[in-house]
Amino acid sequence: MSVTSAITQLQTTTAINESKQPKTSTNDVTDSNMFLKLMLKQMEQQDPTEPTDNSQWLAQMAQYSSLEAMNNLNASFSEVSNKINELSETVNSSNIISQTLSLVGKDVTVTIPVLDENGKVVSTQDISGKVDEVSFENGEGMINVNGTTYSISEIKSIRP
Repeated sequence: MSVTSAITQLQTTTAINESKQPKTSTNDVTDSNMFLKLMLKQMEQQDPTEPTDNSQWLAQMAQYSSLEAMNNLNASFSEVSNKINELSETVNSSNIISQTLSLVGKDVTVTIPVLDENGKVVSTQDISGKVDEVSFENGEGMINVNGTTYSISEIKSIRP
């Protein structure tokens, strides 16, 4: 195996391994420097009687540029994905708030568990009444019916 092909193989293996790891801006600069150092070393070590063809150098540069562009695109997609997740959480919170606030003044039936002395659920009980007020605890909507607070997840039915 010639020095040129060994270095090319090393560059390819390094690029593949690096593409699998998360990137930071510092690593991107390091990777660029490493690529240039390897390319310079390859130039120094080439056989003067059989110099590497310019098209091979251009091909290596193009491969590296493509890999770098893919890494940048991947980072951009990650940022977009994070923003979409944040937006989704905000919309979900807004929906919970709207749903809970819309219950004020409505007649509801909530189903609550009935526990035995060991804390085991033995049955359920339905409680009906008008929603007097609403509140929020740990991001969850709560309603007050007949002086007792229940989670909106315990609502069985809603009547106007």
